[in-house]
Amino acid sequence: MTTEPTPRVGVLALQGDFREHLTVLTSLGAETVPVRRASELDDIDGLVIPGGESSVMDKLSRMFDLDETLRRAIGSGLPVYGTCAGLIMLADRIVDGIPGQRSLGGLDVSVRRNAFGSQTESFETDVDVPVLDGPPVHAVFIRAPVVDEVGPAATAIGVLEDGRVVAVEQGPLMGTSFHPEVTDDLRFHARFLDKARARASR
Repeated sequence: MTTEPTPRVGVLALQGDFREHLTVLTSLGAETVPVRRASELDDIDGLVIPGGESSVMDKLSRMFDLDETLRRAIGSGLPVYGTCAGLIMLADRIVDGIPGQRSLGGLDVSVRRNAFGSQTESFETDVDVPVLDGPPVHAVFIRAPVVDEVGPAATAIGVLEDGRVVAVEQGPLMGTSFHPEVTDDLRFHARFLDKARARASR
């Protein structure tokens, strides 16, 4: 009987709620490592880009000389899951970025920052995600972005009742507008770990 490999997963730890992701991924059986330097991207099977402030994350990734290494890793097929600001970082196009703001790219989507308003307008709702078995996902939105446009390479996997896209997938990449790491529903992280595990098996 062959045992599945334990995936080694990084969480970008420049800013934002990276600790929550480390806790969730560890609870699901992954070996985890906070990533702050390019060398820490070596020998990982997947990466989570957490929520936070996307423009600050962009500046810090450039300051720490991480941005180009991250782009190469994404281009090489590394499984990456971005939540909230992480979704913005993975988007090929930012509709309303601040002057000079750049993303890492990879997801063929256009994303709008803070689409639901300020922190005080955060909310929770159930989102039907057919690719996940079980009931709808109870999603927490905190100063959340929204996917304005889904290009032909990407697939919408979570849509609000009003039609706004809040979860997307493209091969090894996945992004959500909301924060599964602050709930008890770990199906998105488990789906991401399946991708990381598949890479570790190669």
